Amino acid sequence: MSLVCVAQRVTPLVARPFGRVSTGANSRVSTAPRLARSNLIGDRPCKAVTLTRAARAVAEQGEEMYEEDVDYSGNLCMFLDSASEEEWAKWLPSGIFTGVTTNPIILERDNRECTVEVLTALAKQALEYDAVQEFQVQTWGVTSDEMWKNGVALASYDKDVIVVKVPGTFEGIKAANALVADGIRVTITAAYASHQAVLAAAVGANYVAPYLGRMNDAGRDGFGVVVEMQKTADKLDSDMRILVASVRNVGDIAKLAAEGCDTFTISAQIAEQMFSDPLTAQAAADFEAAAERIGAYAVVPVEVEEVESGEVTEA
Repeated sequence: MSLVCVAQRVTPLVARPFGRVSTGANSRVSTAPRLARSNLIGDRPCKAVTLTRAARAVAEQGEEMYEEDVDYSGNLCMFLDSASEEEWAKWLPSGIFTGVTTNPIILERDNRECTVEVLTALAKQALEYDAVQEFQVQTWGVTSDEMWKNGVALASYDKDVIVVKVPGTFEGIKAANALVADGIRVTITAAYASHQAVLAAAVGANYVAPYLGRMNDAGRDGFGVVVEMQKTADKLDSDMRILVASVRNVGDIAKLAAEGCDTFTISAQIAEQMFSDPLTAQAAADFEAAAERIGAYAVVPVEVEEVESGEVTEA
C-alpha cells in the first residue's frame, strides 16, 4: 500500500467511487479505496498524476474519478523532526507535514523519556493531527535481538502508522531484516555512505535516512551522497524512500528536490526558514494594504459554514 500526500477535495470530475487512476497494467498507481491512513507513505506512492493525464486515462478506460484522485503534490512527503508539543501545535496544522520523526537525541532534547509507554502515547498524540499519517520512532539495544524486541513493542500500537528506525550497523541491519519479516515498517537511519542505500533496499526497508548536514560536517560530499542514493533507489526500481535528514538550510531542500529527492525530515527551525522570505512577507502586506484601501474591511463579512454538499450557507 502507499500513501500520497494530496489535498482532500471531492468535486467529481467524471465520477468514480474510490481509488486512484490506473494508467495501464504496468501502472504503479494504487487502486485501493481511499480511506484514512489506509495508504502508507514509506511504500513509495505512484508517480504524480496531473489533471490532464488523469482525465485522459479516465477517458481511455471509461472509468470514473474524483478530483481527490489528482495528485498535485507529486511524490513529495515531509516530516517534522521533533518531539515537542509546542512545535507540533505550531507546524503540524500547516498541512505540509505528513509525519513526525524522532530519535533518542530528539527525545532527550525535548525532555521525553525513551520508553515504549511514553513513545506510544506520543504517537497517539501526533496522529491526532489530521495531516499526520505516520510516526517514526527509533528502537534501541546493543544486539540485533534487543533492537528487534524493542522494535516489535514500539510497532505494536499500529503497524500501519508506526515506522521503526534502526541504525545502519551490522546488528541494526539484522534487526531490520527481522522486523520486516514480522510485517513492521522500517527506516535504516544514520546513513553516511551511498552503499548503505543498497543495504537498506536489500532487507526491504521502507526508508533509508542519510544525514546530510553531518556528512558535510565530517568533510564528506553530503549532497552527492544523497543524490547517488536516490539514483540507486530509482535504478533498483525500489519503492524505498530516501529520507533526507540533518537538513541545515532550505536551499539544500530545493536543490535536492530538483535532483529527484522527494522525502525530507526537518526541524522546526528549518520549517521557520521555509516561510521567512522577506519579499513574500512584504508582498502579502502590500496586498492587505491595498485591499483595505479599496473597501475590503468596510463591511463585516457574513459568517459562513460548510455543508456536506460543498456549498456554503450563511451561519
